[in-house]
Amino acid sequence: MSGDGSWRRVSREGRRFLRGRYRSLRRLALWSLLESAHTFLGGYAVARALDDGFLAGRTGTGLGWLAVAGAGALLGALALRGVFGGLADLVEPLRDGLVRRSVRQAIGRAVADPGRAGDAGAVSRLTQQTEMARDSFAGLVLVARSFVFTALGALLGLAALDPVLLVLVLPPLLLGTAGFLATLRPMARVQRAALDADEALSGRAGELAAGLRDVVACGGGASAGAPVERLIAEQERLTGRLARWSALRTLALGVAGRLPVVALLAGTPWLLGRGVSAGAVAGALTYLVQSLLPALDALMTAVGAAGTRLLVVLDRFCTPPSDSAAATTAPEVAPGVGAGPGVAVELRGVWFAYGPRAQPVIDGLDLTVGAGEHLAVVGPSGIGKSTLTALIAGLLPPGGGTVRVAGAPAQGVTGPGPDLRRTLLPQQAYVFTGTVRENLTHLCPGPVSGAEVERATAALGSDGLVDRLGGLDGAVDPARLSPGERQHLALTAAYLSPAPLLLLDEATCHLDLRTEERAERALAARPGTLVVVAHRISSAARADRVLVLDGTRAVCGTHAELPARSPLYRDLVGLWNARG
Repeated sequence: MSGDGSWRRVSREGRRFLRGRYRSLRRLALWSLLESAHTFLGGYAVARALDDGFLAGRTGTGLGWLAVAGAGALLGALALRGVFGGLADLVEPLRDGLVRRSVRQAIGRAVADPGRAGDAGAVSRLTQQTEMARDSFAGLVLVARSFVFTALGALLGLAALDPVLLVLVLPPLLLGTAGFLATLRPMARVQRAALDADEALSGRAGELAAGLRDVVACGGGASAGAPVERLIAEQERLTGRLARWSALRTLALGVAGRLPVVALLAGTPWLLGRGVSAGAVAGALTYLVQSLLPALDALMTAVGAAGTRLLVVLDRFCTPPSDSAAATTAPEVAPGVGAGPGVAVELRGVWFAYGPRAQPVIDGLDLTVGAGEHLAVVGPSGIGKSTLTALIAGLLPPGGGTVRVAGAPAQGVTGPGPDLRRTLLPQQAYVFTGTVRENLTHLCPGPVSGAEVERATAALGSDGLVDRLGGLDGAVDPARLSPGERQHLALTAAYLSPAPLLLLDEATCHLDLRTEERAERALAARPGTLVVVAHRISSAARADRVLVLDGTRAVCGTHAELPARSPLYRDLVGLWNARG
């Protein structure tokens, strides 16, 4: 973040906001003048009570001056009541304006990038950050106004008692204030970074929650959670930096808030030697202890915490909404770049483990799947079949080696909307509340004719299910569908998808044998490549080739030749035939 740029943006918007509220500002200033008079009377009356009253033997005069100081305190209380009324006239319009701006920004981002319309960062701006700005602005205005008019009254009082008092008070006051001001810009940068991390964590957590079922189904929990862990670690690091800057700010506050009192007390003999009265010294001490230093302490605390926070938050609202996707999305991958002719999926030396000390789930796998090929993946539960599909789908990065889809890295981003290179169907089928047509065509980037949808439902055998649901315009309630019905709809949607690569991760496990066979044959006949994680040997028997994962080595071949090459596959076939 550029601190100067942020300050200019916020200053420009701040002046525009305040220009239309001169009346509220005048009201605040008039009430604050009464508070300034209260401050002046506080120290001056104490000095006069001592010099002209008690030390001169005139007790009545001393009591009279103390009564004046008491009246000043009542005047200050009255002024504070009026101040809060004027403060509301500034704070509430600010909050309302920020809420409107947050909504406009969220709508602008949604229009610019519909694929990222669910902006979790917008929720943070609309709720947490607007309230943060409101509270910070109110506190800052309150203490800044108090300090200005309190300092005015105190410094005028010191000068009225004896100008030489300023010689002892001002240098440490200015030194501590300069040290404090030097911490503002670094703290603003750290707080801006902390807010960025907070929004990123909110957005990442929202995205992860939305796709949690698919992530778990694909065995990608560790990889999907890694960015969240990094963001949490970043927040921890930024919190430590804020704590260090806060310590420096506290040191500056100690210099400005305590050293003037020490200097005044240490210099008292010198002051008395120059003819300054004891009452003037007591009055100066009253100004410092009861007025000036408490106001300075409140100001530094407010500016150091609420002020930098307000600057950062307002800068978030002042920055014009941009197309975040354009800034974070990689260039569209061109299918076929670097690919061999007719190669749909290519893995070279791929290994993957769910942790630095964990045993590899996939170790040194080489595999090439040709365009238009039907490959089945079999193996015991937990052997790495879902991990393999997650690697090909780009949900997991390989720990070593390369995974390419249509000649491009599997994790390449193809832009918003459905992935045009591949479609992954996990075991838990994704079905949402909407019409049947919407559930069947949501993987298609453009409109799909009714005739195309009807051909797909006929090919998959899902036309009877569609009729029971009320036709293509019938309503879908996922909670009222069985797991098999949800899978049947999801398979039909995959059939309609234009993606040339379909990945089925046990996506037919809830279908009966006949429905499963019909669906797999239809998907295999569809133009493109089909990779099926099979939970039945019958699925493997229908494939062009079968990849057997057995934990120590991977064997690939046809259903007919594998029993002789793979003891595991021979056992699986024998077990399936025995259950026949």
